[in-house]
Amino acid sequence: MRKVYGLGETVLDIIFKDIQPVSAKPGGSVLNAMVSLARLGHSVSFISELGNDKVGELVVKFLKDNNIDSTYLQRYEDAQSALALAFLNEKNDAEYDFYKNYPEERLNIDLPDFQKDDIFLFGSFYAIDSRLRSNILRIVQHAISKGCIVMYDPNFRKSHAKDLDQLLKYVLNNITSADIVRGSDEDFANIFGAKTSEDAYRLVSDRCMNMVYTANANGVYLHTNQLEEKYEVNQIESVSTIGAGDNFNAGIIHSILKQGILKQDLKNLTKTQWNNIIESGIQLSAEVCMSLDNYISR
Repeated sequence: MRKVYGLGETVLDIIFKDIQPVSAKPGGSVLNAMVSLARLGHSVSFISELGNDKVGELVVKFLKDNNIDSTYLQRYEDAQSALALAFLNEKNDAEYDFYKNYPEERLNIDLPDFQKDDIFLFGSFYAIDSRLRSNILRIVQHAISKGCIVMYDPNFRKSHAKDLDQLLKYVLNNITSADIVRGSDEDFANIFGAKTSEDAYRLVSDRCMNMVYTANANGVYLHTNQLEEKYEVNQIESVSTIGAGDNFNAGIIHSILKQGILKQDLKNLTKTQWNNIIESGIQLSAEVCMSLDNYISR
């Protein structure tokens, strides 16, 4: 059975609406995707780090309850698990404050047991943090060497734009490492100043030939070496958009596995295969926006 590996930050999301806390749950972009994939019946392993504290115990129990392998989850005695305060606005989009206390030496784990055609997802600021960069690269390059399908989600927030000069080289390297890049219109605007999916693909295509560009209610755009397509999305009354992009990623991966698509197939996928992939992403993304959960329902 093919396995899905996710590499990303673990946080406890505390969600506020109208200045009141309304929910608290394990989160982090990649973790959210891994939970949904596990709930869809896939074999999932999560690579991350946590403090050896009550929040860490809560997250570990949550992963176990959702059948997620935590073999590559590093626990720290001299650090605290990260918190993310998410403040929902009138459109139920979130703005964040993060609270982190990590040790100097981080993510010193054994290399995962990747197998050919497993799927490896990584992204967000975690994947470009200079303090983690050498260990991130070590894991990414191992996934490539083992023949995994590599998917990258930059999830690049406006708050990181001030450091773009330093971070851009890491983002570009991650794009080059990927078989599929899935990013939002805001990601590509914050990184490249791109105003359209065509602008973004011109800057990505020489590094990665498969790009999925999500633009909220304005639709989804697919660019590959053979196809350019736009997909409409249904208008919904969202409760929270926190896990929307993360679950779009899960939908892409779910469809790739369901269709039996291998790494060697990615160069020549048909329009029907891509339609299935994008529709799966749209469905999971919409479903998660209908609740305060960061993942699809059980």
